[in-house]
Parts: sequence; C-alpha cells; structure tokens
Amino acid sequence: MGTKQSATDSDQAELAELRRRYIPRGITTAHPMVADRASGAELWDVAGRRYIDFAGGIGVMNVGHGHPHVMEAVRAQVERVTHTSFQVVMYESYLRLAERLCALSPIDGDKKAIFFSTGAEAVENAVKIARAHTDRPAVISFQGGFHGRTLLALSLTGSVVPYKQNFGPYATEIYQVPFPYEYRGWSTEMALASLNDLFESAVAPQRVAAIIIEPVLGEGGFVPAPAAFMRELRALTQRHGILLIVDEIQSGFGRTGKFFAIEHSGVAPDLITVAKSLAAGFPLSGVVGRADIMDAPAPGGLGGTYGGNPVACAAGLAVLDVMRDEKLPERAARIGSVIEERMRTWASEHTLVGDVRVLGAMAGMELVRDRKTKTPADTETAQVLALAREKGLILLRAGMHHNVIRTLMPLTIPDEVLDEGLDIIGSALAEVAAKK
Repeated sequence: MGTKQSATDSDQAELAELRRRYIPRGITTAHPMVADRASGAELWDVAGRRYIDFAGGIGVMNVGHGHPHVMEAVRAQVERVTHTSFQVVMYESYLRLAERLCALSPIDGDKKAIFFSTGAEAVENAVKIARAHTDRPAVISFQGGFHGRTLLALSLTGSVVPYKQNFGPYATEIYQVPFPYEYRGWSTEMALASLNDLFESAVAPQRVAAIIIEPVLGEGGFVPAPAAFMRELRALTQRHGILLIVDEIQSGFGRTGKFFAIEHSGVAPDLITVAKSLAAGFPLSGVVGRADIMDAPAPGGLGGTYGGNPVACAAGLAVLDVMRDEKLPERAARIGSVIEERMRTWASEHTLVGDVRVLGAMAGMELVRDRKTKTPADTETAQVLALAREKGLILLRAGMHHNVIRTLMPLTIPDEVLDEGLDIIGSALAEVAAKK
C-alpha cells in the first residue's frame, strides 16, 4: 500500500475499515477521504482525485503544502540533527527563530520566546507564566473561544459541544464572559459590562492573573473582536494589573492581512500564543512575551521533551522567509477582498446567508434558516460542505452551532484556483438554498 500512487475501490474500502476498526470515534474526520499527496493549495486522495484545499489542515498551511523553501530547510536540518531536547543541548534553529519571532511580535519593550509542540501547550504555559509573574490564580476567557483540548486549555475553551462533553471536573479559578459578537446580540458595551459584572459578582480583579482572548474567534465562528473592544480591554487589564494574553494560534501568520490579527486594533498585549502556520505543518507552538514576564518562572519550570524540535524550528524560520519575501499578509488582504465580494453577493441572492465576516483571508459566512430569528442552519451548512467536496473542494465549518462556513486556504493560492474554489462554494450554496 505504501508504494502505490493510487488506490482501487477495494483499497479505499480497506482503509475505511482500518479507520472504523482501529481509530476511536472520539476523533472525527470532516471529510471521508484519504489524502495521498498535496501541493500548494491542492491535494489528491488515494484514488487520484484532485481537491482544492480551503481548510489548510485547520489553518496550518498559510504558506501552502510543500513550499520549496520550507522543504529545503527541513531536508537540510534533518541531515544535521533531528532531536537533542533543548533542555539538554541547544541548537541554532531554536535560537534564531526566537530572535525573529520576538522582532515580529507587537509587544512593547524587550521580548523573549519559548517553543512547544501544540497550541494547547502554548496556552497552558502562557497561563503558567502569567500566574508566576502576577502571583494570582484566576484566568478569564470568553464564551465561544477555543484554546485547546488538554485539561487547562479545555477549561478555558468556551464551547461544551463537542469539546467539553463529560470530561470534567475542569481546572479551578477559570471564569468566562461573553465575546462581543454583534450578530448574536453582544455589543462591545454589553461585553465590557458583563466583564465588570464578573468582577463584582464572582472574582475580584486583584485575583485575576490574565485575560486570554482570540482577536478573531476561530472555532467559535470567525468573529473579529471590534478594535474598540480590544482597546478598552487593554485599558481595563492595565488598570487592574492583569496580563493580556492574545491567542493567535489560528489568526496569526498573515491570515488576517496583518502578521498578527491583534495589529488591527493597535493593542500591544503582554503575551502571544502561536502555533498552526508557524511551521507549515511541522508540530511547533510557542509563547512570545515581555521579557520580564517570560522570566517569571524559575529555571526548570518550563519545558517539554519535544518542545521546539530542531526540524520544526528550521521549518519555522523558512516560513518567516516566505511570509516576508512573498508578502503573504498583503496577499491575504487581497484574497479577503475577493472572498468578501463573493460572500456579499451570495448574501444578496440567498436568505440562507445571515451574516458575512471578513478580516483578510479569515472569512466566515453564517448560515441561518430565518434572518429574523437567526435560527442556525447547521444541517444546511453540512450539506454545503458535502456538496463542495463532491465538486472538488475541501471546506470546514465553525461556530457554536456549526453553521459558519470558514475559509483557510493557503495564502499562496493562485488567483485562478481561488476563483475555482469560490465558484464551487457558490454552486453548492445555490443548490442547498434552492431546497430551503
């Protein structure tokens, strides 16, 4: 099987049976296909069928699949050293990547960075750092936010289905407030008032170590936090000595038209968590922050055997080269303008489209059964995804009610492939809307 370039129907049936027999049902797969190879913004299944990729491994492939510069850097590093553990022996790719990421981060003053393997690890370590620096226990997150699947990260995550289920008890001293989601009735003023109510009714601000927020809700439905809200939140945290942690795991690395989404608001956070497109598919995450905050934990308090793997760090350095040389944040802004025009056209044609939210190439289209009641059209969203796949496009959905179609195509996608993918969405949407 490993040497075959394509598969017969019986081969695919065998792979499906292996999945059913040996993989637990708890890990879902959005599309019932088996990938064989990928290049740029396209991938092919084991039967040789081509798909346009608007998912990017859940926002991981901003520089595209198999970018030549990334692959060259990875091959060179593999030939030198693949693992020592940074806690045992240092290596240059880790140090150089920390230097460059600190230079790019919109954080005031001197900065430091540390690397891990997953986004959840980055989030948990950011909280540890914040608690060590402030000597306070509590952390506030937002409803609809997603911060990972490990215990503390899941405690911070603001969605029960499917993430939290019956996995508790969860970490203590975690509090949640509404995210400013205008379409669902939560304005900036209301969200800030709810936060102040929390301080009066549940936890004193003097006990709060940090507030963690996605500048654009990812799994929560691609909802950008208004710039005014972010500025008021920053002022509030500074007033109470609370650290502001910005989770850029899905929104970072050029996706929104800026290197980091927080740059749209002009806010300088204290800590930033990164992962996903940091290393073009190689497992790598990190925390970047003010040097005095990052130095709060004593030696030995931070680490992880595989954290900042040398091969992944080499890929990360190459990603930063590609971002700079190919001007991918600027490219994301252009992609976003094309997507927004299409989505607003679809909204004028189909009442199924309730709201359109676009920040760079991070675009969400919320589907509803009725524009007045805003009843989520979750079944219809699933139908659009299935039809799109049949037509050769891989899409993902998001949102608390799973009714938001989101775009995470590689930022290197050629214009003609982008248009082809958008044509497929339009066709699938029209078919589903006609049945409504």
